[in-house]
Amino acid sequence: MPDTRASSPLHLNQRAADIVDEMVRQQARLRVAVDTIEGGGHVLDAGVTSRGGLEAGVGLARLCLAGLGAIDWVPGDIPHPSCPRIQVRTDHPVAACMASQYAGWKISVGGFFAMGSGPMRAAYGGEGLFEDIGHREVAEVAVGVLEASKLPGREVFDYIAEKTGVEPSAITLAVAPTRSLAGSIQVVARSVETALHKLHTMGFDLSRVEAGLGSAPLPPPAKNDLAALGRTNDAVLYGARVTLWVRGDDESLAQLGPRLPSSASPDYGAPFAEIFERYGHDFYKVDPALFSPAEITFSNLDTGRTLRFGQLEARVLEQSFFGEKRS
Repeated sequence: MPDTRASSPLHLNQRAADIVDEMVRQQARLRVAVDTIEGGGHVLDAGVTSRGGLEAGVGLARLCLAGLGAIDWVPGDIPHPSCPRIQVRTDHPVAACMASQYAGWKISVGGFFAMGSGPMRAAYGGEGLFEDIGHREVAEVAVGVLEASKLPGREVFDYIAEKTGVEPSAITLAVAPTRSLAGSIQVVARSVETALHKLHTMGFDLSRVEAGLGSAPLPPPAKNDLAALGRTNDAVLYGARVTLWVRGDDESLAQLGPRLPSSASPDYGAPFAEIFERYGHDFYKVDPALFSPAEITFSNLDTGRTLRFGQLEARVLEQSFFGEKRS
């Protein structure tokens, strides 16, 4: 596929920069803090030293999607009505979820490590994923979201500037720990992204996907980032519902569908914290097939047929969220 860095019409980083400006104007209401790094850009702290909250989490999720998706709150059901669902919807699923939201960039500089999300990834374009989906872009500003428990320093901005070609002063990094309220929300808002990534690993042509809508339950607060990592993963693996509106034939959907939900993995059935501990806290030892929503529905715009695969698993969610084991 040819390099499309200069041809993407969606301007992902500029869209996200507009959301940053909006959040900065509303920082008191959102309970976030904005700091300027000497010789670098800006840090938007949504939960490391600032309080953050529900609206900050929605803002982070919108940043991750580069403004090409909407975040809604919907009533909870599974595992309990007290857990509201975070819903995401987009008419630009590949650009919003794969070129921007997917946490595909490992940021490791000195003693700082985080997985990078957001449209700065498209300005970098170094992941092999972009060879398939396009949406690389030359950008004058770069916006990223980092899931981390400490704030990045100048060296992180210099590293990202080198990779993206954007001046350090034009880079904004929004940061929140997994266990923070804002951090948990932006992770749980990845239901559609998780489905698309799984489809991509299965060789599915993502250009067939016209739109996506998904939701997952927001877990109760966790005592630390490791516990929050387990609960937020469980929210998607056992509690996410996703609908994708697609085009093309039904046969290919029927063939890959049974392998698509998280239940297709041999690791399925236990809370993610247990699975993670079993593999020595090494993500790369966990079966990749596990990382998928619990339930996925294809609605074919060409044939009018609907195909659904997988189902929600309240038992594991109750165990993960509330420590309850039920048969």
